[in-house]
Amino acid sequence: MDESQVEAYLARIGAERPARVDVESLRVLQRAHLGAVPFENLSIHLGEPVKLTEEALLAKVVDRRRGGFCYELNGAFAALLTALGHRVTLLGARVFFAERLGPPMDHLALRVDLDEPWLVDVGFGRFSQAPLRLDERGDQQDTAGVFRLSEHGEDLDVLQDGSLQYRLEPRGYALADFGPTCWWQTTSPESPFTKGLTCSLPTGDGRITLSGTRLIRTAGEERTETDLDEREALEAYRTWFGITLDRLPVAPVAPAAPAAPAG
Repeated sequence: MDESQVEAYLARIGAERPARVDVESLRVLQRAHLGAVPFENLSIHLGEPVKLTEEALLAKVVDRRRGGFCYELNGAFAALLTALGHRVTLLGARVFFAERLGPPMDHLALRVDLDEPWLVDVGFGRFSQAPLRLDERGDQQDTAGVFRLSEHGEDLDVLQDGSLQYRLEPRGYALADFGPTCWWQTTSPESPFTKGLTCSLPTGDGRITLSGTRLIRTAGEERTETDLDEREALEAYRTWFGITLDRLPVAPVAPAAPAAPAG
């Protein structure tokens, strides 16, 4: 990334350029990114290719002001953090669906090395709002819940409120290494991302999600769902997520619930 791209990215997430490369500035950038760039799988249902190159990711997230899923969001964020001076490693993970593990590398997360290693993830839907200590095995409190990292052989299981989220591999990968599984996620009828639509952002007291044409808002323990027509859904994309579309994405199978927050 050149300096103009860095400035454009920071403007996209509403963050100032950090004065220091430390965990506090990392925490600010992660929260800013989560609050500005939605977790969404719209490209799959708009017939748009998902390309895992830095150029393509920056064009989508920054220039077109879109979101994406894990490969795109964490891939783009890794480029920004690296340009700002952080040491970033791309990590592969397998996502838990109930007690069943998904395929290898069906999620991309980030390791950021400062005085100690940190797990950073802006591409898993409802997840930690702040970096998690990779070397800590006790509870880690976050506004999104209580997180714990547990050793499983050489891997790490990541739990949120006692529920298994994903199994993290320790080795690093290049962005292109996630290409085959990304292709499966975007094309297979077995992928949760081809089965339903989702576009989601955290709010100050909960979350807002557009699943197909159903607008779902959570605030604390309260949850409301509103069915929208086509015009209202297009307006909701603009109003809540800053995404301007000329047509609605259409899933091949009507979603019964938002797509799983993984990958």
